[in-house]
Amino acid sequence: MSAVSAVGLGLVGGPALSPRAKELRVLAEDAAVALEGAPAEEIARWAAETFGDRFCVTSSMADAVLAHVVSRVAPGVDVIFLDTGLHFPETLKVRDTVARTLPVNVRSIRPRLTVGQQDGQYGPRLFSKNPDECCFLRKVEPLERALADYDAWAAGLRRDESPTRANTPVVAFDAKRGKIKVNPIAAWSQADVDAYISRWNVPVNELFKRGYGSIGCWPCTGRTKAGEDPRAGRWAMFEKTECGLHT
Repeated sequence: MSAVSAVGLGLVGGPALSPRAKELRVLAEDAAVALEGAPAEEIARWAAETFGDRFCVTSSMADAVLAHVVSRVAPGVDVIFLDTGLHFPETLKVRDTVARTLPVNVRSIRPRLTVGQQDGQYGPRLFSKNPDECCFLRKVEPLERALADYDAWAAGLRRDESPTRANTPVVAFDAKRGKIKVNPIAAWSQADVDAYISRWNVPVNELFKRGYGSIGCWPCTGRTKAGEDPRAGRWAMFEKTECGLHT
């Protein structure tokens, strides 16, 4: 096993794994093989049946596809939304629609600091000076708190979204957090997503119709041109492609 692979599995470097985390690692490795190529609903069902109320969904509310998929096999599932205080109104509209219309329990998790308090402590417009720090304060740390109640969570990552996500497994062990990360729609294409939205009338962020390819906080999200990487509009002035939630 290479050193890189060993680090990725939590065998060298990084935090030492607890006995429970070691069990989860083995479980994730087996499930990644067994569930590769399985329908998204089957992957989500495996997670819900394996972890029960120790399983949740995370959603940026760019659309409600993942929440909808999981709700069909695990009604009542918790859906974690990181309410950064810097979201577009259209994003909050999707969140509220999901909470109102789907059989899920939406949990809006806020940062420890309001935007105003962050401005006072770190200076105004931290996102324009140190976006990594801003993402940590408003996304990464809140997610760490939220996930404390769970052993596994589902994310809506897809392999076709960007080169950095091309090898996304359907089930993975996150050694940094000591938890299992499930990606039910990892193998879906944009055409698959569009077909699902059409079939089930799933809520979608209105900004997609206005030229946005990927939607995050308003200060760090811009429109993209036809043919561009959908994430090209994120942190366009920086060498940055991820907020830190999935690294």
